[in-house]
Amino acid sequence: MRSFPFPRVSSLALLAGGLALASGALADLERIAAPEDAEVYFISPQDGDTVEGPVHVQMGLRGMGIAPAGVEADDTGHHHLLVNKPLDEVDLDASLPFTDHKHHFGGGQTEGEIELEPGTHTLQLLFMDYRHISFDPPLVSEEITITVE
Repeated sequence: MRSFPFPRVSSLALLAGGLALASGALADLERIAAPEDAEVYFISPQDGDTVEGPVHVQMGLRGMGIAPAGVEADDTGHHHLLVNKPLDEVDLDASLPFTDHKHHFGGGQTEGEIELEPGTHTLQLLFMDYRHISFDPPLVSEEITITVE
C-alpha cells in the first residue's frame, strides 16, 4: 500500500468537507476509474468465522492509497462496509448515505469495531473516492459471511 503525506484533518474539517460535498453540484458526481491493479479485501474477519461482538474489522488495500473523505488526491479513497446489504441494492452513482447497513470509515481508518446482533451476517467492503462515490467499475471485496455469538 502506498503512503501519502497528508496533513492531519480535524473532525470539524471532515464535517465541513462533507457538508460542502452534500451541498455541491450533483453534476460533479461522475464516477472515476480506480487503477487496474487495485484490490480491496478483508484481513479479518474471514469468510465463515464465528466471532464475538463487537466485531473487529481489518480492511486491506493494494494498488491505491488511503485518504480521509473530503481529501482529493489521485489514486486514493476510503473504506465503506456493507452489512447485510447486497451491492446491487446500492446506488453506485450517488454519494453513499449513512445507515445501519453502511458503515463509513471516512477518517481513513483501515480497521474498526462494529456492533452486530448475534446471528449470521454478510459483509462486503466498498472502496470509494473522497466524495463517497464508487469507482467505475466498483472496487469491492468478496462478500463474506460471519456468525456473531
